Amino acid sequence: MPSQTTSTADTSSPAGTKRGRPGYDQQSVLRIAVDVFNRHGYDATSMGILAENLGISKSAIYHHVPSKGDLLKLALDHALGGLESILEEPEATSGAADARLEFVLRQTVAVLVDRLPFVTLLLRLRGNTEIERDALERRRTFDHKVAALISAARDEGSLRTDIDPRTVTRLLFGMINSIVEWYKPGGSLSPERLANDVITMAFDGLHGHS
Repeated sequence: MPSQTTSTADTSSPAGTKRGRPGYDQQSVLRIAVDVFNRHGYDATSMGILAENLGISKSAIYHHVPSKGDLLKLALDHALGGLESILEEPEATSGAADARLEFVLRQTVAVLVDRLPFVTLLLRLRGNTEIERDALERRRTFDHKVAALISAARDEGSLRTDIDPRTVTRLLFGMINSIVEWYKPGGSLSPERLANDVITMAFDGLHGHS
């Protein structure tokens, strides 16, 4: 099975560089807001709390975005856009299904690490607003496409057939999604090594080679 270690994660900014009050642009406001959402929860975060963490007035925030909901949408678009773009890459659309699956899983880890606060916010959604529900539906669509890849690999004979593809998808993403709770960027475990370990666990398990 081919091993592709080069990340195709899109490192573009989550938002434009719209200028507002001096010292901040929309991107920097968004990054701080995402950190606050992750610490306090989106529902519990008021514009007052955001203003306090930004060190500006509530009215100054509106120079950058119309509402708290717009900040959430920008953040979720950044997380989901990275995941969705993986499925458009040539390595995800052509070739053997197991190789495509490996590529998608590897790049999912890359996007998660590259956009860790944004993906963390996505994974903690409760679906209380239309913006959240739309994001959750986009994530389900992504998961369904991965499940279809697993089914294709089973049909090709490259994956075991005694586990339901939906179960495999849930287990794989359960493992990958847990990364947001413990991974520390800049530590001894590099993103590339992390992706390699995920692929080894997914495809080879814990049994040593005889």
